[in-house]
Amino acid sequence: MGTLYEALQLILQVVWFVMIVHIIMSWLINFQVLNLRQPLVASIWDGLSRLLEPVYRPIRNILPNTGGLDLAPLVLFVIIIILQRALANNAGFFYGM
Repeated sequence: MGTLYEALQLILQVVWFVMIVHIIMSWLINFQVLNLRQPLVASIWDGLSRLLEPVYRPIRNILPNTGGLDLAPLVLFVIIIILQRALANNAGFFYGM
């Protein structure tokens, strides 16, 4: 069961990292440091968006419209932190202690 605990923690960390990369990339695109006409940048951006959009969409449907400010990543960060803390607080269940 310890492997399950570590796998869940790893999944949450990977999602966290992918979100950070997506957010930084969106800033770089908006400030025109990166250009979506470059094939590599466009393919990375498309891949990250395809990964995260199914997770963001239900959160965006619940949140009120804030115009140009997207709060879905912030809400997802809070959810990930809560899940990580819940897993850490219940680690004894996974390790049988």
